[in-house]
Amino acid sequence: MANTQRTPEPLKHVLRVGLTGGIGCGKNAVAAHLESMGALVIDTDLIAHQITGRDGLAMPAIKTSFGDEFLLPDGSLDRGKMRALVFSDPKAKLALEHITHPLIHQKSQEIASEGIKKQPPYVVFMVPLLIESGQWINQIPAKIDYVVVVDCSEELQISRVQARNQLPVETIQKIIASQATRHERISVADYVIENNGTLGELEVESKRLHQILLRQKSH
Repeated sequence: MANTQRTPEPLKHVLRVGLTGGIGCGKNAVAAHLESMGALVIDTDLIAHQITGRDGLAMPAIKTSFGDEFLLPDGSLDRGKMRALVFSDPKAKLALEHITHPLIHQKSQEIASEGIKKQPPYVVFMVPLLIESGQWINQIPAKIDYVVVVDCSEELQISRVQARNQLPVETIQKIIASQATRHERISVADYVIENNGTLGELEVESKRLHQILLRQKSH
């Protein structure tokens, strides 16, 4: 289905950066550094949790499409159960994305339109599924001006996610397999941060990126 959503008028006059990367690659750390330097950061993962939480915007459609068995007692999404389903059923994955992706995109645009009143140097949309969604890139008119990919080896992805979330290796591998490949992400990137080193090195790279984005803003 074609995306007919329009970019709000205020956002047409600010640099819109799409920040993405696979699970465990370090998107959040880069976003935090950019935010500390004045960027407006929109976390679409946070929005996804909000719209699938109790009384979330996506929950009526999810209940209709998937049934009560995918809801927790408080009415929020049973994420573990839904994760297991979408890993095993591509049609269910598409059905869920058909519900959530447009809502995430719409809410992101609303938050950004309000946030730019504070005149940040640029807006960062942190979107784990930037490539997969279809809501952000390859659209006319463009929703994103500049794509930044944070990349690292799959071995590092697994070890970082294990340390952070204590997920089984098999689950992490399924998450990685369900996302765009490293090559697919890098092929659409305007800038790539290789995050195979230390947190200090990542901070230096983030500062370098900030300067590049400031120059992009002036073009």
